[in-house]
Amino acid sequence: MSKRLEDYAMIGDGHTAALVGSDGAIDWLCLPRFDSGACFASLLGTEDNGHWTIAPQAPVLAVSRRYRPGTLILETDIRTAEGHVRLVDFMPHRHGNPTLVRIVEGVDGHVPMELTLRLRFDYGRSVPWVRRTGTGISAVAGPNTVTVASPVPLLGEDMHTVARFTVAAGERVPFVLSWHSSTEPAPDAFDAEDELHRAEAEWLAWSHRTVPEGPWSEAVLGSLIALKAMIYEPSGGVVASPTTSLPEELGGARNWDYRYSWLRDASLTIQALAQNGCLSEAVAWRDWLLRAVAGDPAQLQIMYGIDGERWLPEHELPWLAGYEASSPVRIGNGAAGQFQLDVYGEVMDAMHQARLMGMAPDDDAWALQLELVEFVAEHWREPDEGIWEVRGPRRHFTHSKVMAWVAFDRAARAIEEHGLPGDATRFRGLADEVHADVCAHGFDEHLGTFVQHYGSDQLDASLLLLPLVGFLPADDLRVAATIDAIADTLTQDGLVLRYRTDGDSTDGLDGDEGTFLLCTFWLVQALAERGDRQRATAVFERALEVSNDVGLLAEEYDVNHGRMVGNFPQAFSHIGLLAAACALATD
Repeated sequence: MSKRLEDYAMIGDGHTAALVGSDGAIDWLCLPRFDSGACFASLLGTEDNGHWTIAPQAPVLAVSRRYRPGTLILETDIRTAEGHVRLVDFMPHRHGNPTLVRIVEGVDGHVPMELTLRLRFDYGRSVPWVRRTGTGISAVAGPNTVTVASPVPLLGEDMHTVARFTVAAGERVPFVLSWHSSTEPAPDAFDAEDELHRAEAEWLAWSHRTVPEGPWSEAVLGSLIALKAMIYEPSGGVVASPTTSLPEELGGARNWDYRYSWLRDASLTIQALAQNGCLSEAVAWRDWLLRAVAGDPAQLQIMYGIDGERWLPEHELPWLAGYEASSPVRIGNGAAGQFQLDVYGEVMDAMHQARLMGMAPDDDAWALQLELVEFVAEHWREPDEGIWEVRGPRRHFTHSKVMAWVAFDRAARAIEEHGLPGDATRFRGLADEVHADVCAHGFDEHLGTFVQHYGSDQLDASLLLLPLVGFLPADDLRVAATIDAIADTLTQDGLVLRYRTDGDSTDGLDGDEGTFLLCTFWLVQALAERGDRQRATAVFERALEVSNDVGLLAEEYDVNHGRMVGNFPQAFSHIGLLAAACALATD
């Protein structure tokens, strides 16, 4: 059985990220970028698909771990009958070649340790050619070379590398893994301790720019750090998650590649970053957004590669069995070719939020936005695949129509409030037309609530966004009834489902899924918006309970099995946490 997702922590360098288990195993790492092939892929297969484990030889009695305050430097304390050791794991901020550093520190006693290193490139498929070097080993397969340096002798054994050593109190044993192209020379050696001090100083210089206050300050800062680690620094794009194919249902097929940047994340990401003092990251994300969507509005995609790539074909990796036999394992994402009307509203709202945050307007950016709005004017009456990227028939999703209203509303406000050129009267008229259409067809008089799509009798958690985007006030009787119905019928153990999958084929997929943490944070915001702060606080604190010991959240939580599911960690979950905390902190 695989480790629970809760057992993992993340380390990263602004270009990629690794998952480190509480047992000392690194089971997932893509090099040199988030979307590159994994060299450690046992997370989605077996140990033979690649991992790097450093652990005591004797049985472990206790494990505790934490990030150093204000950083993504992970410390794991492991106790055995022989003593106490600490693993310090981090990736130095990328100034050259991607590098991962592991330091074994003796705290008490004498602890015999064992290292097992299985490098398998191409998502666990390619066994490299390994040779000894003066400082350790070099492993080569096709375009990839990984070197590992350490004062401890590294030995080959049955197609993998091992080391056995003892750490006494006060001793520190470093291991440094670096990647470089096989056509280039190996990077210069560097001192692990110097890199540790530099990495900590750089993280603290960043995290000290924002000092969250209030009862959830630790969770807020942890989410900001996690979100920072999921930003691809060269472009400013934000990956939805550093992983692929972690299932929404254990043993199921709802497994998707999330190592890309979704447009609908843009508005909430800009708000979350800017509201917490991370203005430079918010500006970088806005600029990435403008580069990615530039061109013909008809070719707008709902997601792009981390540099703005458009071609993201979806295929399967048959040699990987999947996390807990949840197959298939997918690379790429076919949803990139869907028509999702809501993303146009989300792009417009992102630019609106950027203006409110004081980011300087740009003539070219406004010209592009006008083109996007004109496209919405021509196509808002058409059905689409919606916010949840359904693989069934297109529908007239209520949320999609609401976001078309957002597109027109934000365009009118940009002209009215910020003096940008355009016909505000026309856009306001279009907004009114969409508003009337949604109220006529997206609201069910018999149920007394808004519904998932026109003609449906189903609820959908995306309806919680109606008051949050300003479509109707939270105390509107129709909105209030919808919020209460979602809280009552789409909630399991205090957490919110996206929609019911039992007996409803709207999404075109088999199987079930867990509660959706972002939707839970939307409920917090909606309740806070209408003044029900006590209930909102209770929902928020329930959601915080499912984070793991280092404060990370997956996409979903399976209340039946009591564990996280979906890709991990999930940027949208942490963005939702930040937005909900802000809503609760605002009078």
